[in-house]
Amino acid sequence: MMAATRDALRVAYSRQDIEPMANADSAQQGNGADSLMSEERRMQILQIVRERGRVRVHELSERFSTSAVTIRNDLNELHRRGLLLRSRGGAVHYETANFESSLTERLQTRASEKRRIGAAAAAMVNDGETIILDSGTTTQEIARHLKGKKGLQVITNGVNVAMELLGVQGIQLVIVGGILRADSVSVVGGFAENMLQHLAADRLFLGAAACDPEFGPSTPNLEESLVNQAMVKIAREVVLVVDSTKFTKRSMSRITAFSGIHKVITDRGIAPEIEERLKTSGCEVVLV
Repeated sequence: MMAATRDALRVAYSRQDIEPMANADSAQQGNGADSLMSEERRMQILQIVRERGRVRVHELSERFSTSAVTIRNDLNELHRRGLLLRSRGGAVHYETANFESSLTERLQTRASEKRRIGAAAAAMVNDGETIILDSGTTTQEIARHLKGKKGLQVITNGVNVAMELLGVQGIQLVIVGGILRADSVSVVGGFAENMLQHLAADRLFLGAAACDPEFGPSTPNLEESLVNQAMVKIAREVVLVVDSTKFTKRSMSRITAFSGIHKVITDRGIAPEIEERLKTSGCEVVLV
């Protein structure tokens, strides 16, 4: 009788051991399936963002028949991985600007926006000021609109900018020395940085290849960013002049944080949530 009781207890204990293990295996399989589904949904969300340029949380929630909280978590995770740019109520397409196109190519890109930005920037310049014009096609547009100013001193590292102002009456031109980069026709290197340390300016007009609102203005070229940083240090006011497409890109070398930018001049194509983020950083935003 006692032996039969011991056998019954042994069977009962064995069942208790097996059932929890089976339940645990099922839970692990369930979690794995959930993770797989989440990752698949995130990849689909990323594809939608790339196709449309931007998405809204409520649209994705309806499309995938899931909660807004789940979609926000998906967008936050994709933002953390650097695959998209999180914005208020959704997300926008994110690009990495790892290469720099030639000056000729950039002259033909967003030309009308650059002309408007250049005119608006030049209108801020007063007679008798000392300004810095960064190298680039947008700052070249600024130079074109400066003709007619009086007693102006212009410091630049852009050969294209210098050629635009060469011989213009009423403008004293200072071009920094150093190594000439062929693609960008800009001057970089230690000589340029050292020379800038001995100068001062009322205002810097700064261009950039990319302007991620969290990372700040950036460029693919490290030497270019170092010269830009030297410019930022000697200017009383820093004005960022870029078209709206730059705000969904990030490049390798950061120039400065947006907390170091006083004004941003861009076109009206900028996303409202990005404009609001810039204002939150303390930037005055001028749309043209």
